[in-house]
Amino acid sequence: MAHILVVDDEIGIRELLSEILADEGHTVWLAENATEARRVRGEKRPDLVLLDIWMPDTDGISLLKEWSASGLLTMPVVMMSGHGTIDTAVEATRIGAADFLEKPIALQKLLATVKKALKHEMAPAKAPLTLDTFTRSPLIKDLKKRLEQAAAKTPVLMLKSASSAITELCARSLQPPHAPWLDFATVTGPLSQEMLQKAGGGIVFVADLAGLGKLQQMNLAFALDRLDKHNVMMVCGTTKPVQVLAEAGWDNGLLNRVAEVWLALPQLSAHADEIPEIATLLLTHLTERGEVPMRRLSISALNALRMHRWQGDWPELQAAVKNLALTALDEEIVAEDVTRILHAELRETSEAPSLLPFFEQPLRDARDEFERLYFEHHLRLESGNMTRVAEKSGLERTHLYRKLKQLGIQIGRRGEE
Repeated sequence: MAHILVVDDEIGIRELLSEILADEGHTVWLAENATEARRVRGEKRPDLVLLDIWMPDTDGISLLKEWSASGLLTMPVVMMSGHGTIDTAVEATRIGAADFLEKPIALQKLLATVKKALKHEMAPAKAPLTLDTFTRSPLIKDLKKRLEQAAAKTPVLMLKSASSAITELCARSLQPPHAPWLDFATVTGPLSQEMLQKAGGGIVFVADLAGLGKLQQMNLAFALDRLDKHNVMMVCGTTKPVQVLAEAGWDNGLLNRVAEVWLALPQLSAHADEIPEIATLLLTHLTERGEVPMRRLSISALNALRMHRWQGDWPELQAAVKNLALTALDEEIVAEDVTRILHAELRETSEAPSLLPFFEQPLRDARDEFERLYFEHHLRLESGNMTRVAEKSGLERTHLYRKLKQLGIQIGRRGEE
């Protein structure tokens, strides 16, 4: 029989699943939140995890992503949710979940899923995307050299960028093979010595300093004092100038320490001639990982990509290449395919409603309406990907789900549009 970890913030569900699984002869461990789940996962090494998506500290998708990124997804994980959507199930499977259960969970469905998941063979973890994929591009080759040169002489490196996507790409490029990875976005409470010790020899990653609250700024100061002790490198991204962070209330001493060594990352909009080569390499990477079918970009398609104004920068290009590969009818992607994808986005962004109706509403109604339009825009722009919407909005996934529910936005339907 197996050792199974059940992670759910509702005590009734934990007890019910525990009784059912124990009656089947399994050993069951319980966790009420992500913090407790991390501890049990580290101490007990379960054969299977039943993981709820909606939790108060860190949501289940974020925890699954954390385990996957840090090499800890060595056991099958079955996601559970009372608000399940096709998009959420697809995203969980893409990250590495073995299956998905929708609440209320029927007895036979639970037992059949557990039996199937315990036979599930974990695929080798896919290596994260790094700058090594793009070294045929002179722009990226030069960037990689500058990164390595700076990282060799400092334990803290700040990357100035318009997007956290390219920041993570650079940080992953500095991560030694099989070394730990600690993402600040997964730390929802006080940072501990134990967390830094486990990250020893690896990277502490902060996607965007502008998104850190007071507690996380305290965690940042705590980590900075102990980087040398634990042999950890810190890579911080920022989408806002340091002066803006200072005006927002950051401690000047903390900012000076973080920003002592910095590197400005290139924007695609300023390097149009590099885009065809980068797009080709992105497509090759996606094909090799099995994320898209075999496709090739024609000369006309590459020229169309080069001529486009990339306001969304790296995430926009990555999304465009993936959508082109998945929706093109022929093996060769042509200029008409690029026009279909990119011009559709331009129409969507150009059809923004007038602001005048907001002024005719009570403040609360106007704020709700604006937030609804804001999240609908980003859900559409990111094709329903909740992880990227959370990053764009600066909200934790748990808070984002609650906000969308409060605004009456149907996540699944939006993701399918």
